Amino acid sequence: MESSENITMQKISKPKKFTTKEEFVRDVLIGLQSNPKKLSSKYFYDEKGDKLFQEIMNLEEYYLTNCEYEILNTHKSAILELFESNNRPFQLIELGAGDGLKTKVLLQEFSNNKAHFEYSPIDISPHVLQTLTNDLQQLLPNLKVKSFQGDYFKALAATKRQNGWRKVVLFLGSNIGNFSIEQTHNFLTKIKDLLSPGDLLFIGFDLKKEPEVILSAYNDKKGVTRAFNLNLLSRINAELDGNFDLNKFEHYPVYDPQSGECRSYLVSKENQQVRLEALEETISFHKWESIHTEISRKFSTKEIHELAERSGFKLLENFYDSKGFFVDSVWLKK
Repeated sequence: MESSENITMQKISKPKKFTTKEEFVRDVLIGLQSNPKKLSSKYFYDEKGDKLFQEIMNLEEYYLTNCEYEILNTHKSAILELFESNNRPFQLIELGAGDGLKTKVLLQEFSNNKAHFEYSPIDISPHVLQTLTNDLQQLLPNLKVKSFQGDYFKALAATKRQNGWRKVVLFLGSNIGNFSIEQTHNFLTKIKDLLSPGDLLFIGFDLKKEPEVILSAYNDKKGVTRAFNLNLLSRINAELDGNFDLNKFEHYPVYDPQSGECRSYLVSKENQQVRLEALEETISFHKWESIHTEISRKFSTKEIHELAERSGFKLLENFYDSKGFFVDSVWLKK
């Protein structure tokens, strides 16, 4: 075990990479040749996509950010008590760290209380990781940070356990809602398999609520979410020498209150063909044919409890915002 002096030494490491251009090529080609067509939302996040998502988080309609920020700010002391129980050192590993806006609330609290921990942010975007590590170097110069760029599971597996340290995995922002029901279970089971008994998963869930409130969060009046989705086509144009005409596609979100799924699509306004010159492939679209780009599932508290048990965890505690719109749930690996 390292001494507290060693742990608090500044260390901002260059992100390790676990994804390749080949994966992007493969996923785009398979997705656009599928019936129905689909593209993974994880590819939203190039440099422009990162900036657009920061704008989304500041929109009046996008309640999720403020709700979770309130939870972390209100309950940060209780959260630390759960993480370090009996002053046990811990590795704080964040999946999909983004710009760390909300996580910084916890990092500041933990550092102020001289908690024995280190922080490992993981994200698919190298740009956003570099921005985050630079920010932390200024904000918390004594924090030990080791970042990983790419696939969550490869990066999580690469975080070597230190003797006697507990792993605490953060998965904030209701990112778990981006999967289908089957994918959600598989995802959580994979995380469980990479943890040891006594490790924790701290996970955010957007709760079911008035349908119009939910739908507005994905169809804002300023059109930022529309631009965010269409930017995925711009990225394909830039990286695969494509000729998508963004004016020929429309962003269309729908919400099903029964399943809790808010789904986003890009819909072709006309019959058209798109050339991906780098792949020597042509993709045909019929008028009103859609590309499924994202799912944002909402949960009930009962579904969250059942999901924890089914995935091999024990639900320890739920932290709610004052509106009851959102919950951060603490799960223990059995």
